[in-house]
Amino acid sequence: MHIEIFEDKKKTGEAAARKAAELLKKAIAEGERATFIAATGASQFEFLEALTSTPSIDWSRTTMFHLDEYVELPETHPASFRRYLKERLIDIVHPGEVYLIQGDRDPQMECERLNQIISGYSVDVAFVGIGENGHLAFNDPPADFDTETPFVIVELDQKCRQQQLGEGWFAKLEDVPQRAISMSIKQIMKSKAIVCTVPDSRKAQAVKDCFEAEVSPLHPASILREHAGSFIYLDKYSSALLKK
Repeated sequence: MHIEIFEDKKKTGEAAARKAAELLKKAIAEGERATFIAATGASQFEFLEALTSTPSIDWSRTTMFHLDEYVELPETHPASFRRYLKERLIDIVHPGEVYLIQGDRDPQMECERLNQIISGYSVDVAFVGIGENGHLAFNDPPADFDTETPFVIVELDQKCRQQQLGEGWFAKLEDVPQRAISMSIKQIMKSKAIVCTVPDSRKAQAVKDCFEAEVSPLHPASILREHAGSFIYLDKYSSALLKK
């Protein structure tokens, strides 16, 4: 695991994008294609803006998988992660292959569809963030560190749903879905590299818990400490509670 700390979220996102671009280009050069996982949320704004502005990435030779999506939320909803990714990534750089989670389909059948597809790929790099409750993707605490299933249906806890409200995606808490389809912890950890971007003071406690407490399902993103190719990008606000 490698941690870097920057002055603000813009510099944090730019640094994470440089690493992401380097990893994508390397995978394309060595294997002719690159497969990546894309996350969403407010923490990814600056990162995706910088990454999609990076020249000389042959996006036509990339395959994109989607990290998580709400159950029963149509793509037209402002909080839809499919909509987010189309607006901030897909419609800008046009990856060669795109596999989105269709959250408004039957969730079990959708998981089975995606599980079959991803089984044929080796993921070069995952782009992720960390939730205010320490979640990785929508794997809220206590997260399942053991399931081998790539995509799973999860229940969202109160703190997770409150974060989505606080970020402005929903008008009231009752509007935030209670279930989602999420990539599992083990599937994320199978990625050859992981680029994790975590700005903002509201993530400071989660950052401290995940990187200074023991590795535990109670702090899901703490598992990143066990991945030699994980690159963590923090700003001075999200890292404020770290002792080291």
